Amino acid sequence: MLTNDTLKFLKELSKNNNKEWFEKNRKRYENAQTEIKSFIAAWINNYGNKDESIAHLDPKKCIFRINRDVRFSANKAPYKNNLGAYLTKGGKNTNLAGFYLHIEPNNCFFGAGNYMPMPDQLAKIRQEIDYNFADFKKIISSKKFKDSFGELSQENKLKRPPKGYEETNEAIEYLKLKGFTVFKKITDEELASKDFVKTITELSTTVKPFIDFLNGAVE
Repeated sequence: MLTNDTLKFLKELSKNNNKEWFEKNRKRYENAQTEIKSFIAAWINNYGNKDESIAHLDPKKCIFRINRDVRFSANKAPYKNNLGAYLTKGGKNTNLAGFYLHIEPNNCFFGAGNYMPMPDQLAKIRQEIDYNFADFKKIISSKKFKDSFGELSQENKLKRPPKGYEETNEAIEYLKLKGFTVFKKITDEELASKDFVKTITELSTTVKPFIDFLNGAVE
């Protein structure tokens, strides 16, 4: 399980985001890494029983680096103030839809979907939604899905229909999206609970049809 020690480390890092402090506290960072790798392994094991495309993943390769790429950023802080992991059948460096866990004090969340599909993928997803809107709508309108995630994120949504689609298309509000994601807020207490691996497995299972639809469109 994840513990408050990991959250405490990240909270202090946000106030001391420099190499000197980080090196003095490297052992705490390594402990946090051990915790998250163990948790991701349990998540893969539990959810992998229901989705064999995830069962083979290496936990270490699902976790994002804490070091920031500051080459083209005005913010020169060397480290992220969070830890994150992404589970998808192609591995986190592919651009397939998957499951994301964001660990940050007072800002933890579970996310799922395809955040920034490449232009060719975006075109294929839109086409699949257009061709099979009844299936797509059934997935995102199910009671369990809506109770868990509400509506799809509207971030970066187009104001006008994308090329090739009319405003009268019954799926137009989804065709205007440039990403296809849902999010679920996680409290710090929930994250550190011994039942959290069960919780995230249930969330992953609930959102699986959505993930399968998105990946089926591009594969």
